[in-house]
Amino acid sequence: MLFRRRRPEGIFNRMRIALWPRRSFVRSFQYFIKRVLRLTATPHAIAAGVAAGVFASWTPLLGFHFVLAFVFAFILAGNMVAAALGTAFGNPISFPFIWALTLKTGNLLIGAPAGAEHRHIDLKPLLMHLDFSQLWEPVLKPMLIGCIPPGMFTAITFYLLTYWGVTAFQTRRKSRLAARARARIQELKAARAERAADKAERA
Repeated sequence: MLFRRRRPEGIFNRMRIALWPRRSFVRSFQYFIKRVLRLTATPHAIAAGVAAGVFASWTPLLGFHFVLAFVFAFILAGNMVAAALGTAFGNPISFPFIWALTLKTGNLLIGAPAGAEHRHIDLKPLLMHLDFSQLWEPVLKPMLIGCIPPGMFTAITFYLLTYWGVTAFQTRRKSRLAARARARIQELKAARAERAADKAERA
């Protein structure tokens, strides 16, 4: 590869960058916004893709966020690249808040008794016999149910913000391109007029 590092980054350095970007969170957020705005698609497709990725990030199904985002984006006629970018909503900083909120919300919705989120999980059958029922009732079930209200709210919010931003950006870009085209046409007309004047003088 042409710009490959001489010394590959170690796993600890990669983890550090994932938790704390090299160029601050502000610059990373600005880069993310520019990537979304510059996608070539309709405002609805981009906004729907971002909303799909944001909603998928609320689910506790780690490792399947991209798949879920693509499925939701397909259903909503969203852009797949925007869906992949939208999953950045779920990151090492936001996950603890997402998991705590979805677990608490899920237990409230299913009417679980107080303190249900602190239910004991027997790791021995879980690890030795892959007994996922140890995770389903106390963790996965309430989190899957609890992710729906906040996931829907943030997905709709991101859809509206993204739709407005992409529409404004594309409108400005079209006006700039139209202005450049008009300026280019004027330059060509001026050049033709000069050539015509030169021919008339020579004649």
